[in-house]
This record gives sequence, structure tokens and C-alpha cells, in this order.
Amino acid sequence: MKHRTHLALLATLVTGTAMAQDVAVSTTSIAQTWKTNTPGFSSSSYTPLTEYVGIDANRLSGKDALSFHFYGWGMADLGDQSYIGGKTTGDFTYGYLQYRFNQANAEIKAGRFTVNQGVGNEQVDGISGRTDLRGGFTVSAFAGSPVIFRNYSNQNMSQLASQRNSMFGGRLAWFAPKVGEIGVDFLEDGSSPSTQAAPTAAAVVYTRRLVGLDMKLTPYSFVDFSGRTVIDVAPLVAPVAGLNLSRVAEDDYNITFKLPQSLALSGSFVERNLFAYFAGSTLPNLFNQNEQGMFKATGSKLIWTGVPNLQVVADIRRTDRDSYGTTTRGGMDLRYSLPDSHVLAGVGYHRVNAADVAAVDVTAPAYSLSHSEMRAWVMVERGALSASLDGIRFHYSDPYTDPNLNGQSIETAVVGSVGYKAKNGVKASGDLTLENSPIFGKQTIALLRVEYRFGLAGKGEK
Repeated sequence: MKHRTHLALLATLVTGTAMAQDVAVSTTSIAQTWKTNTPGFSSSSYTPLTEYVGIDANRLSGKDALSFHFYGWGMADLGDQSYIGGKTTGDFTYGYLQYRFNQANAEIKAGRFTVNQGVGNEQVDGISGRTDLRGGFTVSAFAGSPVIFRNYSNQNMSQLASQRNSMFGGRLAWFAPKVGEIGVDFLEDGSSPSTQAAPTAAAVVYTRRLVGLDMKLTPYSFVDFSGRTVIDVAPLVAPVAGLNLSRVAEDDYNITFKLPQSLALSGSFVERNLFAYFAGSTLPNLFNQNEQGMFKATGSKLIWTGVPNLQVVADIRRTDRDSYGTTTRGGMDLRYSLPDSHVLAGVGYHRVNAADVAAVDVTAPAYSLSHSEMRAWVMVERGALSASLDGIRFHYSDPYTDPNLNGQSIETAVVGSVGYKAKNGVKASGDLTLENSPIFGKQTIALLRVEYRFGLAGKGEK
């Protein structure tokens, strides 16, 4: 997370909430506990407590146009340290003021928010705006500084912060009824996205300059087509000799056909140049991207719903990665529902055929990552009560050569959950996981979650 004190934003939270005539607050408390007995390591007991808080304050100063939105979390360890950064941590995901105009579907945001437009999915501290134009056109733009999370090593953190000192971009789109929408996007992450920011050709470059074309088309009622192409337009110097520096940072396309006889067929194609696409990702769920080279994946899915309450899904996906080779995953899921009884159930089987891992040492020249996956689950709702049971089983093909499996070919996990939703806005649930892992051995993991939602309204309102 950024080590900054957002005093203006915190002041806005206090004053904005006080003025609000319509405030909705949600809190989620999660308590977990588990113990590890990994062979070769000392045992540890973890009990992290996490709190999530969300606030939506609408109609500030009595007007519908102005609103405030906030969501953040904090965590503290009651047992051993479970997080690398310390026994306490936290962050706020977003916190911004939003003003909606009464014409042209226009709006302005200021604070911390997520930009989700064509080229990327970015978290920014800054300002953004959008509006509709004549002829079916829309335009949007944003500017500020990227939210930098400390999911990088200490040696790279200072270089990353100096390179990524600003972020701005925009999108121009055109919408046609019964056809769809096409947009052109631009994103610049860092004031001078180029390898000049790196002291040597082998150093990491965290800046980006991307141009994208995105579309979502529905020319016929039985066809949905969506996708985007992202081009890297920054100056490039190969950090590794022989690295493919394709200007195409990403191609990502999906198409779905709704066929007769209750059939739906979809296909997907993804191609990414990891060096260009992930050079400076701001989102922690996209991890600290150190990998380079090309990634390509093609897949298809067939869904059949010819029998009432039954859905059959068959899918296959092939991925090709420069560093890992080719992997194919295919299988089938059966999903059955009883709407009157509020019961959902399913079973599935998938097989993963993966390329062998290259030589590790002289005793393990190579090993396979291929495995099979079986899963079964059921969910039931009865009024305010809900319950679910989920079981999964992995069967690995090479347990004796793979150093991560410790000679164990089977990995299993069973997760049971029970929940209760009260009428006063309180929802409580508990999960219990029984796991037998080749790495961590037998584990029992418990989780308790409590959610509470309440609102405040103006005089005379609900």
C-alpha cells in the first residue's frame, strides 16, 4: 500500500457522512484459525481477524447529484504472524466523491477509484470524468497517480516508485443500436514510459504506454462477440537477448453462439506479451509480474440445457507459455437445480495434461505436473438458513519425482458452510475446511464471517 496520509480524503469521509441524507453502511468481520505442521518446519498457529467497511452516502446536501463512496479493510493477527508485512495491515480500496450531472449521463469522480475502460483495470488516486456526445459517442478521461502496493521486493520498490510517478488515459467510444459498441483507448503509466528509466538493459521497466481497441458486438440475437487488442507503443529495448518484443501486448476475444436444441457454444482466444502487458500492473491480484515471453490460450465451451433443471457443460482449454510449454485442460460439469426446494448440486471431472518441468537436479531430471481433478458440491437454502458442502480431489501423475508432492499422489479438501441471514441486516456464516495436502499435511481451517448492513435516511423517509 502507499505510505501516504490522505488527509483530504479522510476529512471528506467525516464531513460527507455527516451531511448525507441517505447513508448505507456495510461491515464484514472475518475470523480465521488454522495450524500448520509442514514436514521440516516448526508448527504454527494462525488466527487473523479481518474487518471490511463500506460506506455509500448519497444525496449529500440534499441533492441527488453528489455522493460519497468508501471501502476499506484492516487485519490483525491474534496468533502467529500470517502476513509478510507484519502482524497488522490494512488499506482502503476506494474512497471518492462523485457528482452526476442531470444531462448527457455525465459524471466526475475525485479520490481513489478504479478505472475499468478498454486498455486496463487500474487503481488511481486522482480525478476522472465521462459524458455522452451526439451521434452515439461517449468520451471519458482520468489523471492522477497509480496506487502502488508493496507486493514488490525492497530492491525494486524505489525504482518502481520513481518510474511510475503519474498515470492518465482516456477512451472514445461509439454505440449503435442493434450493433454494439466500439472504443479506442489510451493509457500512460509513468511520465516517460521507456527503458531510459532503467540503468541497464536487464533492469526491470515498470512503465507503460498502451493503445487499445475494444468492442462488444451483438449484430444478431444469437451472437455475442467481445474483445480487445492492446498495442504497446513505448520505446522498447529487449531486457533479455532473443526475447520476443511483439508490439501486441494483448489480444483477448470471446464469441458465443446461441444454437437450437438448448445449446450454446462459445470460443475464446487470448494472446499476451507478458513483458509489455504486465510491466507495471497496479492491482495486487495480478501479482508482481517478473515473467517475460509470450502466453497464448484458446478454449471452447458447450452448454446444453435440454432437460429441465439440468445443465451440462463441456469445456477444453489449451495454453502455450514460453517458460512452461503447453498445457491442456478439458472435462465436464453436471449441474442440477430444484427451484422449488432451493437446492443446487453438481459434479465435475477435468484432466490436465501439462508439459514436464525441466531438470531440477541430477536425481530429478524432469517431472510431470499432469493431474486429474474431481469435484462435487451441493447448496441448500431454507428461509433465513443456508448450507453448502464442497469436496475436491486431485490425483497427481508423478508424486515420486515431483519434489513438491513428498511422494503423495492424492490431495483432498472438503469445505462445509452454514449461514444465517436475519431480518435486521445481520448475516452470519461459518466455514470448516478439512484438507490433506502433500505440502502442509492434514489441516483443519475454520472461518467465521459476520456481515452487518444498516442505513440512515432523511426525515420522513424509509
